[in-house]
Amino acid sequence: MSSKNGFPILTPQEAVAHIPHGAMVAFSGFANAGAPGAVPEELALHARKVHERGEPFTIRVLSGASCGSAVDESLAQAGAISWRAPYQSSPSLRNQINRQEVEYVDMHLSHLGRTVTSGFFGKVDLAIVEASEITSDGRVYLTTSIGATPTFLKCAEKVIIEINDYHSRRLREMTDIAILSARPHRDPIPICAPMTRLGSTFALVDPKKVIGVVQTSRPDPINPFGAPDSFSHRIAEHITRFIFDEMRAGRIPQEFLPLQAGTGRVLNGLLSALGENPYIPPLKMFTLVVQEALIELIEHGQVISASATSLALPSHVLERVYANMNFFVPRMLLRPQEVSNSPGVIRKLGVIAINQAVEIDIYGNVNSSHLFGTDILNGVGGSGEFIRNSYLPIMVCPSIAKGGRISSIVPMTPHVDSNEHSVKIVATEQGVADLRGLGPMQRARAIIDTCAHPMYRDYLNRYIENARVGHIRHDLRNCYELHRNYARFGSMLPDLDFSEPSML
Repeated sequence: MSSKNGFPILTPQEAVAHIPHGAMVAFSGFANAGAPGAVPEELALHARKVHERGEPFTIRVLSGASCGSAVDESLAQAGAISWRAPYQSSPSLRNQINRQEVEYVDMHLSHLGRTVTSGFFGKVDLAIVEASEITSDGRVYLTTSIGATPTFLKCAEKVIIEINDYHSRRLREMTDIAILSARPHRDPIPICAPMTRLGSTFALVDPKKVIGVVQTSRPDPINPFGAPDSFSHRIAEHITRFIFDEMRAGRIPQEFLPLQAGTGRVLNGLLSALGENPYIPPLKMFTLVVQEALIELIEHGQVISASATSLALPSHVLERVYANMNFFVPRMLLRPQEVSNSPGVIRKLGVIAINQAVEIDIYGNVNSSHLFGTDILNGVGGSGEFIRNSYLPIMVCPSIAKGGRISSIVPMTPHVDSNEHSVKIVATEQGVADLRGLGPMQRARAIIDTCAHPMYRDYLNRYIENARVGHIRHDLRNCYELHRNYARFGSMLPDLDFSEPSML
């Protein structure tokens, strides 16, 4: 058998032979970047063959965050996942979770490392990790994401490395990997600026645990975001104006503060708007994911640095980065998610955090993960850590969906990911509600008058007027009437004529 740096070179089929039914398998990857491809795809084929023989085959799946089509989607389509944590974005897996066919643990991403090392999930049987190189003494140079991979390499009983030569070996120059010390003697994380370095350019693994390496050459399966729509443009205008007003009032220093933004079309467009505004200084990012909009802003000098845990870029954008590494290497840093999402670091840096909601209630409670309180979309991800601990947490969403048949501002959210105590700013295409210093009724009036779509304002105002008086006014018989209406009639307000252009 041939070898690479002393480790056996395996075919994907040979690698899969080491994965038994019921195993806990940890995969590298975060936001669909840096995940293995060849082994999980072969594992899906293996699961299908086993099922055709009438035998069971499923595994428990861990990762840093979403792992894309090669891991989550291919394994879900093969019926090979029994349990998943802490985040996913696969259509097939999502449907299986919502049918209770797969057990899903949705959790804050900064908690994952300590949960694994403490053994709360049980033994990690195998880690399958994408890297650009592994040395004979166990240095593992990761590719486009760090996520929780250093922890998986430390804790897994056995390890398989996919060496993907598609990626630039110079990615290691952007990498800053530090494993935090054990409690109760953990030192504070000494990050004083977004680009402060803590650790090394590689993760470590005990060479004795490495079963072998699988050689591949393939890009990350990441699709470009669509162009921002009219809702996104108006939200961006409101947020940009609000932030500029905060600077003029002295609540944001003239040198500005580090910025975090979630992923998606709305937030991609918002980043572009902030970067292009001549009155806002060049941005420093302390975030989770370097996404497409950031690359152009870095190229134009509108973002001067970006610290994250994942470089989640479509292949044509990533190749642009690889062709100009002398420029990008000093401006980007990839670290473990236990650091990128650390509540202490977020507070210390005074991060401005901008994240997207599914719906927001009139008091500021946010649902960012479930439809109608029951069906998971992707998960809470890292948003909760930034919302709870940032200097200025901003939640955004369009005020309506489905052509107006759904209001994103509701009396009570049937699922809560971030509560009213953490949410300070709410923005839709209608405007920005500043909730700082407001009591419950003042918050409700501000959100209804500023953020709700006009077609829903009368209903929401009547709701609080008719609700039982208390510190927080609610009508427990009717607080989910809008959701019940949509389930029954296909519209939250079935009496409205949505064919009337003035309604939108």
